[in-house]
Amino acid sequence: MSIKRQLEEQREENRDIVNALLEDGSEPDAEYIIEHHFASTNFDRLEKAAVDAFKLGFEVNDAEEMELENGQIIYCFDAIAHHKLDIEMLDKAVEQLIELAQKQKVDYDGWGTYFVGDDPEVEDDTVH
Repeated sequence: MSIKRQLEEQREENRDIVNALLEDGSEPDAEYIIEHHFASTNFDRLEKAAVDAFKLGFEVNDAEEMELENGQIIYCFDAIAHHKLDIEMLDKAVEQLIELAQKQKVDYDGWGTYFVGDDPEVEDDTVH
């Protein structure tokens, strides 16, 4: 998929996620934990992407190894930001991160967040 097409799709998804959160009663003016997801089968590339995300001002968590249903091993990490559900901020962040992913040849897999008041340790409450 072209980067232009990926950006268009992600911007649409940004609006869908924000609207779903607000329609479900999440606080519109609260600060949210925004987790941008990255994955790759190549750990070295993923590590370079994590460094680049950190340089852009994101918190970066440790990479994790996961086994897919087909037995393939992938590595993943989240680039984390804390801010309101501001569409312009989200659009800017995903543009930077999609370009970063393309540069480092890793996958950007969108973002997720938590409903305000829910425990961020509970994965089932993540919206993405």
